[in-house]
Amino acid sequence: MRIIYMGTGEIGVPVLRSLLTGGRHEVCGVICQPDKPVGRKQLLTPPATKVLAQAHGVPVCQPRRIRGEAEMVRTLGADVAVVMAYGQILPRDVLDAPRLGCLNLHASLLPRHRGAAPIQAAILSGDGESGVTVMYMDEGLDTGDILLQERLTLAEGETGGSLHDRLADISPGALDRALELLAAGVAPRIPQEAALATHTGKLERAHGVLDWTQPAAELARRIRAFDPWPGTSTQLPDGSQLKVFPPVAANPESSGCATTGTVLSAGADGIVVACGNGTLRLRELQAEGRKRMAAGPFLAGRPLRAGDRLGTPVDGATPC
Repeated sequence: MRIIYMGTGEIGVPVLRSLLTGGRHEVCGVICQPDKPVGRKQLLTPPATKVLAQAHGVPVCQPRRIRGEAEMVRTLGADVAVVMAYGQILPRDVLDAPRLGCLNLHASLLPRHRGAAPIQAAILSGDGESGVTVMYMDEGLDTGDILLQERLTLAEGETGGSLHDRLADISPGALDRALELLAAGVAPRIPQEAALATHTGKLERAHGVLDWTQPAAELARRIRAFDPWPGTSTQLPDGSQLKVFPPVAANPESSGCATTGTVLSAGADGIVVACGNGTLRLRELQAEGRKRMAAGPFLAGRPLRAGDRLGTPVDGATPC
């Protein structure tokens, strides 16, 4: 089949590479977001999907808005469009432009975790499994009929980064099976159960500020889910930022009457902090202007002692 690939995010690179090198289909064009400034120097950087497409001699289009570009899509003469992490909602005329419509690969087991951050949401919610859904696109937000799903079990200590990579790895196989069914005219259409739907919005750095009044288990999931993006942080007693990384260890046992955010102990084996329910042991940290390091070296250069307080003054106290 002739395929248009529409995707900007890194998660879709294995899918595009498989389409380009598999020999079963022809990629007639790649559509992605415009190049963007990246890093401290704000260097204009192309999406990885664009770089890969150009390396294979495939034409690339980068409209600022896909709305109004249906004719451009039609001129590519595709049988189907494959969409993964494109970054814009497709209007009806674009959805109808390929002969067989548009298939989307979404990084969750729909209808759970519709929206922009399904990978982080799965970890944050304490889900035991995640996966990739191949669905027929409609004008809603991840509401189209399901063609098939590929599942995986979340690993102990799973992070947003590790789950991203694992989902990227299983996506080409899921798409291959979906395209085979579509080409044979036997692809199922399974309506989503709307009553089971959950939604997740776009993540910002502010979502990673740790609230020590939350239970330790929830904070541990947040630290893992938001690694590497948007990251998690708290304030040191001097008001400067402290970044926190996995691994962390949650202990559900009570911290007594300690105010939430209070350092209960600090040593080479970690910094133990009182939470709304239980305690959290921090093992990897980074102060402003410093490198990421383990708790022991961190404490050698920036002492923290039992009784010091992390976080902002708005944090509450654990009731006695």
